[in-house]
Amino acid sequence: MASERFALSTELEQKLAALRSSLAALDSVLVAYSGGTDSAYLSFVAHQALGSRMLAVIADSPSLPRAELVAALVFAADHSIPVETLPTSELANADYQRNDAQRCFHCKDELFTKMEQLRAGRGFAHIAYGRNLDDDGDFRPGQRAAAMHHAIAPLAEAGLRKAEIRTLARAAGLSLADKPASACLSSRIEYGRPVTTEALAQVEAAEAALHTLGFTQLRVRHHGELARIELTREEIPRALSLDLFDRISRELRALGFRYITLDLEGFRSGSMNALLPVSELSTPDTLTHR
Repeated sequence: MASERFALSTELEQKLAALRSSLAALDSVLVAYSGGTDSAYLSFVAHQALGSRMLAVIADSPSLPRAELVAALVFAADHSIPVETLPTSELANADYQRNDAQRCFHCKDELFTKMEQLRAGRGFAHIAYGRNLDDDGDFRPGQRAAAMHHAIAPLAEAGLRKAEIRTLARAAGLSLADKPASACLSSRIEYGRPVTTEALAQVEAAEAALHTLGFTQLRVRHHGELARIELTREEIPRALSLDLFDRISRELRALGFRYITLDLEGFRSGSMNALLPVSELSTPDTLTHR
């Protein structure tokens, strides 16, 4: 029990009880699992409630970093959560490749279509995903895809917000309670630039190189020949040395970037959205968290 590890507030205990109750009431469920804190915690509690009547499903596509896939599978194995890797083919969809503000919708539509097929073939009753209440304040076209496929959101239905989910994960002793949010690799590519396997591989390798140099939460934004690096403001001073400039330049030029720049505003989720027209930003169904 979470309360045996450290005390939770009465309100949070009640939300946890509601979550457990709603999951236990399901006949069976497939959980869309990305390896992030929200979907991992949902998978953890769903497995506690349903045992073999739940299955975590992780989409395997070029937009998922290999390190994230491995970490997600390790977490599931560590907690005996049944998990299945499901290949997805969103890159074959021209609407997805076009990389406009609807990109996330096409990605999630592909995922939930494949999960629907798996659900029907295996006899599972429901599909669930890790939306929380804070997600409702963002423009997320992926939520429209989830609604189209009748996916349920137990975390949001229990009234849980992101910080509360992290607290519950910490109370349960889960290693990823404080894991930074990590959007898919496609979110690093500027709107309007086609999403290709080559561009995704460039971004993945560039971010891996920066992690090897000791930087933690970061993004490498792909602007064609230019790589725009976002580091946390706390880590920017460490990057400001000629030695590191040279090392970073060598690493990223070897990957095909001709120009490398450090974003002076630092790391911030959704920075690509600043490039979208106001007309698209004002429509809830057209924007994704990048």
